[in-house]
Amino acid sequence: MSLQARKTTGLTLVEMTLVIATIAIMAGLAVPAMRALVRSFQSEGGAISMINAALNSARTMAVSRQRYVGIRFQKLCTSTDPADPLKGLMDAPQYMIFIEHVQTTSTFDLEDGFQAVEGLEPVKLPSPMGVMELNWIAKDADIDEPFELSDATTFSIVFSPAGKLVTHDVRVRNRDGVYRPDNTAGSNKESRDDVFNSAANICKPKVGTFVPRGMFLQDDYFPRKNGSAGQTDGLNYGLGEEPGCTSFVIYQTPQLRVVYDKKIAWTGYLSGLATKAFYVSPYTGNLISAK
Repeated sequence: MSLQARKTTGLTLVEMTLVIATIAIMAGLAVPAMRALVRSFQSEGGAISMINAALNSARTMAVSRQRYVGIRFQKLCTSTDPADPLKGLMDAPQYMIFIEHVQTTSTFDLEDGFQAVEGLEPVKLPSPMGVMELNWIAKDADIDEPFELSDATTFSIVFSPAGKLVTHDVRVRNRDGVYRPDNTAGSNKESRDDVFNSAANICKPKVGTFVPRGMFLQDDYFPRKNGSAGQTDGLNYGLGEEPGCTSFVIYQTPQLRVVYDKKIAWTGYLSGLATKAFYVSPYTGNLISAK
């Protein structure tokens, strides 16, 4: 076949077959590599790498912004019932959220606190694993209720403006500084925060002019660890002001679910993880394994 004819007719059948075969071989080689990459991020080592990277970023931001910055670990609120916002908590994905300490400009007389860093999306941790703070758990009765599970899987690691790990008290709220906002028509306590918000704004379905807002419950629902903080309405979702965390463990959701349902989460599983905790270096922010 002449050169001019080949320019007109394109590749021959044999050439096209060879091209397709080459692409198929390359794709076949790429699939296992891609699967291995995905598995690496879904492993404990992959999770640790993600958390280390987030902690290093938070520490850098704390120094550059000269304010307290940290990582908040919390499960996504997946409930569609405002009266039971912890429904489905066990299987809800867990995220890392960048938070920073800000001075409130709210007219609702709230104290200064933490809010999500604007412009940084929450980062989902690999499933089916999660992270948990065990410092307040020593027996099965400490983690046999939904609010206790919420409390244990919600914690923050905070760095000072000098870049050091600190146990600064953390209370996370929406960026509008509104206590338990409600965006229903006629309310004067609205918040459009798409990260932290109230049970009323996250869980209620879209009806009329109401549009759900937020992903994670803010810290306005009775801290189990530090008392009621002056709140007396009885709502307890394990979310309130508490000190920054310095260590955590990694757990597997399927194993935890089995023992949690039997109300033996501590003796049946978590106590064995206590000796495998990861600690945050107070100076570098890097994770240190206890193993």
